[in-house]
Amino acid sequence: MSTDARPKRTRKSPGERAAEILAAATDLARAEGLAAVTVRSVADRAGITQGLVAHYFPSMQELVARIYRDLVGAEVEEVRAVVAADGDHRGRIRALLETVLDGSRDDVTVLWVEGWALGRRNPELAAAVREQMDAWHALVSDAIAAGEAVGELRVDDVDRAAWRVLAFVDGLNAQSLVRDAPMRTSVEDAVRAVESWLGVEAAEHR
Repeated sequence: MSTDARPKRTRKSPGERAAEILAAATDLARAEGLAAVTVRSVADRAGITQGLVAHYFPSMQELVARIYRDLVGAEVEEVRAVVAADGDHRGRIRALLETVLDGSRDDVTVLWVEGWALGRRNPELAAAVREQMDAWHALVSDAIAAGEAVGELRVDDVDRAAWRVLAFVDGLNAQSLVRDAPMRTSVEDAVRAVESWLGVEAAEHR
């Protein structure tokens, strides 16, 4: 009687296979951007057939939106923890700016830029972008409102101040992706600019 010594191939559960495909797509997005996430590229990355990818994720638009939401959402929560750890409200604004402008988050900045561009033709991605923009706005506006309440900051409109800070940060980070030379605006310059908008000096002399 002969015995087949070849190892038996274990079939992966649907949950395991879906997680494997999602991980491959996420790695691809980190390395090459959201636009690189296609049925073929994800299949090649995961080492499986295109049909299998399409079976578990029939909509690439929804998959791209999910990846965007997961990666950008993780950054929001990470920065939220950094901000919450600082003792005073002025320090929280400084910690936020130093964290998002330290040059270590270019991979996430690329996702933001692509999200704004690709979201024009991908409704699911557009919804995810708006969701994450609102999450960032809530983080910044909460920090400003808390500082204003105790007299460490002074603004006329918390909502508008938060959007102004976000626009400033987004602009600096987006420009940093294509500049050959280092940004002229240092983190310290950025902090001073934002503090002037948030009335730090005025609050100190109140």
